[in-house]
Amino acid sequence: MNLETCRIGGIILKLFNDTFNTLEKSLNYASEKNRAISNNISNVDTPGYKAENVVFKDHLNRAEASLSAKKTNLKHFDFQNRESASYKTTTNNSTTYNHNGNNVDIDKEMSSLAQNQIYYQALADRMSGKFRSMESVIKGGN
Repeated sequence: MNLETCRIGGIILKLFNDTFNTLEKSLNYASEKNRAISNNISNVDTPGYKAENVVFKDHLNRAEASLSAKKTNLKHFDFQNRESASYKTTTNNSTTYNHNGNNVDIDKEMSSLAQNQIYYQALADRMSGKFRSMESVIKGGN
């Protein structure tokens, strides 16, 4: 048993549904993306520095291609295991924007930073709402 389960009588109950797990992974992704963007911004004038990016969708598309599931309805999703999808940090070595070999586009990075901050805040608000709902249930709806 761990923090996500509890035993009542002889029954083990799962305290958190998959939403908490998904939100946690999404917050980790947003944090890693923020780290990469911050590195890019702080190295905007570093000679030879190549911009980092955290990608998720490309990795997800490759993972989905290798999965299959039994579908009983045409509207069902065609994948079996969502846990295989994750993110990874990549470096773009193919471009150069500045005379010193650096390829950081400060306008793009600032835009990405703002977008990622909004995404992170939305996830944090959703997680907070889930905990408030759980607290309400524990207190008996009061």
